[in-house]
Amino acid sequence: MEKVFIYDTTLRDGTQAEGVSVSVEDKLRITEKLDDFGIHYIEGGWPGSNPKDDEYFRQVKNLKLKNSKIAAFGSTRRAYLKVEDDPLVQKLIKAETPVITIFGKAWDLHVVEALKTSLENNLEMVYDTVKYLKKYADEVVFIGEHFFDGYRSNPDYAYAVMKTAQEGGADYLVLADTNGGTLPNWIEKIIREIRERGLDGNLGIHAHNDSDTAVWNSIVAVLNGAVMVHGTVNGFGERCGNANLCSIIPNLSLKLGYETVPKESIRRLKELSNFVADIVNLPVPKNMPYVGDSAFAHKGGVHASAVLKNPKLYEHINPEEVGNRRKILVSDLSGKSNIIYKAKEFGIEIDEKDPRLAELVQEIKRLENYGYHFEAAEASLELLIRKHLGLLKNYFDLDAYRVLIARRYTDREPVSEATVRIKIREDYQHTASLGYGPVNALDRALKKALVDKYPSLAEVELIDYKVRIVNESAGTAAKIRVLIESRDRERRWGTVGVSDNVIEASWQAVVDSFIYKLVKDGV
Repeated sequence: MEKVFIYDTTLRDGTQAEGVSVSVEDKLRITEKLDDFGIHYIEGGWPGSNPKDDEYFRQVKNLKLKNSKIAAFGSTRRAYLKVEDDPLVQKLIKAETPVITIFGKAWDLHVVEALKTSLENNLEMVYDTVKYLKKYADEVVFIGEHFFDGYRSNPDYAYAVMKTAQEGGADYLVLADTNGGTLPNWIEKIIREIRERGLDGNLGIHAHNDSDTAVWNSIVAVLNGAVMVHGTVNGFGERCGNANLCSIIPNLSLKLGYETVPKESIRRLKELSNFVADIVNLPVPKNMPYVGDSAFAHKGGVHASAVLKNPKLYEHINPEEVGNRRKILVSDLSGKSNIIYKAKEFGIEIDEKDPRLAELVQEIKRLENYGYHFEAAEASLELLIRKHLGLLKNYFDLDAYRVLIARRYTDREPVSEATVRIKIREDYQHTASLGYGPVNALDRALKKALVDKYPSLAEVELIDYKVRIVNESAGTAAKIRVLIESRDRERRWGTVGVSDNVIEASWQAVVDSFIYKLVKDGV
């Protein structure tokens, strides 16, 4: 079985998508998820381009990654500087990643008009930078930017750029369709030609989706010898996006027999897709192949009747192979196995014949229909399972809460104050707290009420807060999903709340966060 290395650039190329903004914590959390999934290479960003990427490279060293190599991204040295004097090159080295990825111009038009230098000097820039960086990294990945456009314009020069990178010591020679305008037949023709001309290094493909062929271009490249595929989760990226790894991975592994990520990981592909979508706050299109909610949906009539008899009649794979599920208008036929699997992950054993399991599946489906999403809020999912099975202690009860937001003409910013009254067994706690906003005030007031009884809650820190409208057509009466990420000294976790009131949704997520902490501490 031939192996294809998966190179994820969600944290760089993906974040260039319109409307995407991620924090350092977001990037670290996605990194851990990609590593757990079995992605081989994770491109973390461009050192020196912004403070967020610099902080990411400082903090990512503290993660205990098991499967992934972190790559820092940058460019060849600038035309007027020696490689050792170029501060951008030095920042790549200071990132201290095992892999450094650089791009160089492979289109003569770009060399002359964008770089304003000679074709020969560009080759020297490629060679100098690759050779120099090989001293400081385990692997150097070279991306020939605009390679296919460059090859069609000046095949000798585009080839010379890649050959020069190989001579400089590049471990992978990645052919980029940067403008996304190349079609699969050209990909195949050009790769065959450069192989025949003697480019015998490890080839890779970096495709953009401007012609809606990025996935197929990537597959064609592999079929013609490429051993590394670049892409992003859900195909997020600039303009029309990048090659979608959520389609590439199952196509290569399930359809063509290549070794990519572990097969058991592919069964969590939809989970990964939804996780990243929630973090970057871009919903997964329902009709996205493999991982979309409608990818295996069947309406009533001929299709539904046939699928009930034999799913193969209208499904190209078993949806569970990618962690998705079959949907039929009047009954959803799967779900139990997913819950059993997740329960085992949480250390909860449940028999598949237990009648409570079917009730739990229906409850989860009801909540999902209401607007909940548990992929990026597994702490809330675990609490739901424990509560349904009678395994969750009653730590406290809400009596009342109130949030006041006021701004006097003398105030520069509004003042938020939360009052919380809770019951712990027979004792009532009534506390109030100010905050930077209503949610922060609620968080502080609840913690103040609980910390005497449960001291470990003092460790809990709310580090991220996201809000999404669930049913946009309802306008200001729409339901709101709140996703909160919390951490203590050892772990991070996500919780979720849904309501037509943003404060109530936030309260639900904050409460789940505290209860999850108590469960994990064995209180």
